Amino acid sequence: MKISSKLTVLFEEPFWIGIYERTYNGKYEVSRIVFGSEPKDYEVYEFILKEFNNIKFSSPISTNKKKDKKINPKRLQRKIKKELKNKGVGTKAQIAIKLQYESNKIEKKKISKERKIEEQRRKFQMKQQKKKAKHRGH
Repeated sequence: MKISSKLTVLFEEPFWIGIYERTYNGKYEVSRIVFGSEPKDYEVYEFILKEFNNIKFSSPISTNKKKDKKINPKRLQRKIKKELKNKGVGTKAQIAIKLQYESNKIEKKKISKERKIEEQRRKFQMKQQKKKAKHRGH
């Protein structure tokens, strides 16, 4: 079992956002966090400590990743520098966020439709009761 996670903080007009990516048991999940104003390092750390359980991740996507070998520390440093220079989000994260957005959109549509139908039923029942009340005692 291998767990890896990565948080990328970037500026996306008009707010600062964080893209939190994690891989757990070969499943890739991503979440988009809106910070608002530019967060300080300690604010990001505090957010992760306090709000980690409340972060809503996308549905898991299986990854076909090869077994990671032990990486040379110098190579790891170069890789980290390269990641820091790279401004933006990986396409994998973008795709996962898009899928999450679409699934949430469909779910909300379904819920609103159910509410609308329920409201129509309630109004119909009210009309029926009024009709009965009018015809009751002459």
